[in-house]
Amino acid sequence: MNLLFIILAVVAVVLLFTGGFVHALNFLLWIGVILLVVAIIAFIFRAISGRRV
Repeated sequence: MNLLFIILAVVAVVLLFTGGFVHALNFLLWIGVILLVVAIIAFIFRAISGRRV
């Protein structure tokens, strides 16, 4: 499951750069931002819950 979040973060960064350099791909910019935020929140949640165990 952690690998999935890493893959989502990498895809989000790639989409951010693609959307930033090409104005026609503005939709990909927002998808990248959303995926990156979800990946960061999930990683933080897993890190916090992992310390309790």
